[in-house]
Amino acid sequence: MKSAIVRSAAQAAAFSAALACGAAGAAPAAESAASAPSVADDIPMADYLGLLAQIAPAAEQGARAYLQAYQQRCGRQLATADLRRAMSDGDGDPMLMAMIRASHLRDSATLAQLGQRIACERRASR
Repeated sequence: MKSAIVRSAAQAAAFSAALACGAAGAAPAAESAASAPSVADDIPMADYLGLLAQIAPAAEQGARAYLQAYQQRCGRQLATADLRRAMSDGDGDPMLMAMIRASHLRDSATLAQLGQRIACERRASR
């Protein structure tokens, strides 16, 4: 039950952050439909994480842990758009959702274990 609540909060945070970013740079409907990348895909990571922190601090902390683990394991940074997709596609990336839950519970041992299991390859969207 708790993991469903944490997952819902994380997804709501991601959705709200995407909406906030989109509203900040909203274009007329005809123009925004025609443009390929959305404004939310182009926002700086710090801004996206800042919005997550305002909405759900555990989501921001879990996302930061996920980003750090991804950087360490994969040798490259994750783009904002990829983090946003990991947060919001389907039920969210299970590893990211677990890291958010561990952050919520302040379980640093679980966070460290999960960080060692980050996958570097891209998964197909659900």
